[in-house]
Order: sequence, then structure tokens, then C-alpha cells
Amino acid sequence: MNAPRPHVAAPNASLAGHLLDQYAGRIARSRRPYLIGLSGLQGSGKSTLAREMKAQAEARGWPTEVLSLDDFYYSRSDRELMAQQIHPLLRTRGVPGTHEIELLLSVLAALPQASEKLPVSWPRFDKGRDTRMPPSRWPRVTRPPQLVIVEGWALGIRPQSQAALDEPANRLEREEDPDGSWRHWVNKQLRGYQPLWRKFDALIVLQAPNWNVVRRWRGETEQELLARHAPLAMDAANLERFLQHYERLSRHALATLPALADSVVEYDDDRHMTGLTHA
Repeated sequence: MNAPRPHVAAPNASLAGHLLDQYAGRIARSRRPYLIGLSGLQGSGKSTLAREMKAQAEARGWPTEVLSLDDFYYSRSDRELMAQQIHPLLRTRGVPGTHEIELLLSVLAALPQASEKLPVSWPRFDKGRDTRMPPSRWPRVTRPPQLVIVEGWALGIRPQSQAALDEPANRLEREEDPDGSWRHWVNKQLRGYQPLWRKFDALIVLQAPNWNVVRRWRGETEQELLARHAPLAMDAANLERFLQHYERLSRHALATLPALADSVVEYDDDRHMTGLTHA
């Protein structure tokens, strides 16, 4: 495995500190776990930043948990059933409708009462095998956190207008969703994510420059997986098809999320932070 690039850690440490400073008063005053949504497209570094925020928050004396939206993907067998009953494109994880949002909401509802007698656990998803890990490997929490960070791609996005769904966004949509039924179904499912978004006390958005840069970032991640011979690692052609499942809502997120965010972190093409603004 390659060693981490040296320029990544220090900026993340500094950024995590700035973000925690911004919300410190509210976190300290909150009588329930303060909930931050950390939203970023593929390859934007949200998981790394979330881990750094957790480490620094706990150093400040705030018990903290990080939940990843990705861990709440339905299992491969569940998505196979959805593919047969609704649309073949639902075999591929990622779009709204492929997460068990009700489970995530129930975990968030249980965390304030977490104890030895009422432990709270939630899934871990193995992307290499495209299904959930066995429950014995799930996190288990026995004390209420003061801070909860939910990280995921495009947290906070709202459904598109019906008119915006008319034109295919790419070759995948043109050839495998010619009548638009998949994208209309996905857009409808996104309404079911809004109750989760409304629970966020703050939404932090990691803003990439554009979709083409996001594709490159995700490709770099896949190259690392290929080098490690990870199960189900994708070659360039398979990755391109995979990313087309995400393209429509990724472009929508890039265009709309900054205006909905409490904090926006802007990055250049090489993931260097170029701006930090707060609403």
C-alpha cells in the first residue's frame, strides 16, 4: 500500500480544527448529540476529514461517532431483487433508493440513549465485495456521543425538477434508461432522504471544481485498489460506466449544494483547499 501523500494530513488537521471551532459553541450547548452532515462527491476526501474531525473532537472531550452513508447501502442480494422488480440499473449501488435510510434514521434516534444495556450498532459495507460485512464486525456504541458526523456523497441534495429529467445525462441513460423510468424513480426516492437532511444541525460541503475533476479523483482511488488487487476493483471502462450512474446527481450537487450549506470548503483540481466560507 502506498504511504499517504505528505501534503494531505496537515491541511486536513488544520481544516478539521477550523470547522470544529466554527461549531464549538453549538456543540457544547447542545442537549442532544450535535449532528453534522459532511457532504462531498467521490474522491473529495470526506472520509479522511471526518476521521480527523472525530480525533480532534474527542481530544476536546466530545465523544464523537462517524457514520458513513455508504455503510447503509442495501446488500447485493437486496439490490438484485430491486433490479428485477424495478429497474436493472439498481444493481449498482450509489443512487438514492439504494440506501436503507430508515435504518440510518433509527440509529441516529437510538444514539442519545446508548448504554451498556442499550448498545447501538450499525452496518459496515464492504465495497470490495459489494455487500455488508457480518454483524460481528459492525461498530457498537455504549455511550451517548456529543457529536455525530454523517459523511456521504451529495448529502443535502434536493430532488430535481421533472423537466430536468427529460434529457439523458450520458450514454448510460440514453441506452439503458431511454424512457427515463430509472432516473424518475431515483428522483422520487430522493424525497425520502429529506427527513435525514432536515436532522442535520449543520451541513458542510466539500466542493470540487467540476464533474471531470471528480471523475479523475475517483479514477485515482480505483488505481490504488487495482494495485492492491482488491476484489471487484474496476478497470477504466467499467469505472466509466459505474460513474455514469452518479453523474446526473453529482452535477446537480455541484450546482446547488453550496447555496444550501452552512459551510463550504472549496478545492482546486489537486484537492488543495482554496476557500472556506460560512453562511
